[in-house]
Amino acid sequence: MAVTPPVCDFDWQAPDFTLPASDGKTYSLSDVKGENGTLVMFICNHCPYVKSIMDKIIRDAQDLQKLGIGVVAINSNDAVAYPEDSFENMQKLDLPFPYLHDESQAVAHAYGAACTPDFFGFNADMGLQYRGRLDASGRNAGPDDLKRDLYEAMKQVAKTGQGPREQIPSMGCSIKWKNA
Repeated sequence: MAVTPPVCDFDWQAPDFTLPASDGKTYSLSDVKGENGTLVMFICNHCPYVKSIMDKIIRDAQDLQKLGIGVVAINSNDAVAYPEDSFENMQKLDLPFPYLHDESQAVAHAYGAACTPDFFGFNADMGLQYRGRLDASGRNAGPDDLKRDLYEAMKQVAKTGQGPREQIPSMGCSIKWKNA
């Protein structure tokens, strides 16, 4: 079932984290912070929404890094119930940004992550400025010439420190929470 996260809570401060990455290193928020802002994405390996736009996520991440935006992805899904989202399977992806494993799901809870993909765009002061979609793609990727909502929003954040006031929420699979 598709889930839509809430709208942007402007200037909400990014919670810190320290998590292991698929590249064998450990990263904190300060390690991935960019000079002009930071994009924290909640993604996973198995979600059809993420799979359909992974090439666009990579494209936009690389373009944002050129603008001084730090980029990181976090997988918080229950890997016992969804083995494709295991740390071992995360290590099979070759991504141009750190891909972190939130096994305890504490970081997803701290951010209020709702779905995969869920994008959190912060300014240089780590105040939230964007919580919207990548583009108009849904469960299936749209054409390559769709308006790049995430990229354009974060480009604005890099230049002005402020995100657009009109944002369209992301949509995707719910975070796969562990049974308590």
